[in-house]
Amino acid sequence: MRAHGTKVVTSKSPLMDTCGTGGDGAQTFNVSTAVAFVIAGAGVAVAKHGNRSVSSRCGSADVLEALGVRIELRSAQMARCIDEIGIGFLFAPLLHPAMKHAAVPRREIGIRTIFNILGPLTNPASASIQLLGVYDSRLVETMAEVLDILGVHSALVVHGAGGLDELSLAGSNKISHLHDSKVNTYYLDPRELGLPSVESTEIKGGTPEENAMVMRALLSGEKGAKRDTVLFNAAAGLVAAEMVSGFKEGLELAAESIDSGKALNKLDQLVRFSQSLGRNDDN
Repeated sequence: MRAHGTKVVTSKSPLMDTCGTGGDGAQTFNVSTAVAFVIAGAGVAVAKHGNRSVSSRCGSADVLEALGVRIELRSAQMARCIDEIGIGFLFAPLLHPAMKHAAVPRREIGIRTIFNILGPLTNPASASIQLLGVYDSRLVETMAEVLDILGVHSALVVHGAGGLDELSLAGSNKISHLHDSKVNTYYLDPRELGLPSVESTEIKGGTPEENAMVMRALLSGEKGAKRDTVLFNAAAGLVAAEMVSGFKEGLELAAESIDSGKALNKLDQLVRFSQSLGRNDDN
């Protein structure tokens, strides 16, 4: 898929992706998509790879579309979003021809497949930094090792308490930190960072329209379990991006990205810019 996909060539370097495997069956709201805007607001260039929902009610493409982002752009237009806004959405079916043929069967099957694993490993912009959530704890170290083979410089591969494919506030989380071809695996309980204990039922998602409202409220500063979950995961991304020295500093920078309005501004800029590209196919 990497060899035959369409490349997204940008002037930004390094680039980060927050695409996870999905497939955990938890039906949470779009945590990794919200995290992408928080990280972008903190100054990291983001190339967010993603797709429509397959085994959940709302994929990253679905919620972004509901927020007003134009997702069906050419590769050069996707690159322009990253270059000019600092964040762009890489809609997988437009960049991986093989995935077009698999889309309908995947939705009909309705369960996770090998494509859940391939998605985070095939970023069309060759992102060298990743925050990658996996649905099975047995995949954590393996995926970190695969990212190293693929040339990723720094990544946190995570599996959350309760089986989530993202860091969870419900308990201990398994993390493999890849940096310069070395993988360090450890466990982290959010209570060690002063975060509250939150069950996954408190971060349930809904339709694309419902999740869009949740995301906009969260990025506008609304407090609660969803914000805390996003802060925890964004902190991990900022650790991977080497913007901070540890999770506590990452939580502070993530909160500043939201509370200053920078994260929401990234979303609003992407909506406006992507729509302007869509209206003028010559761009």
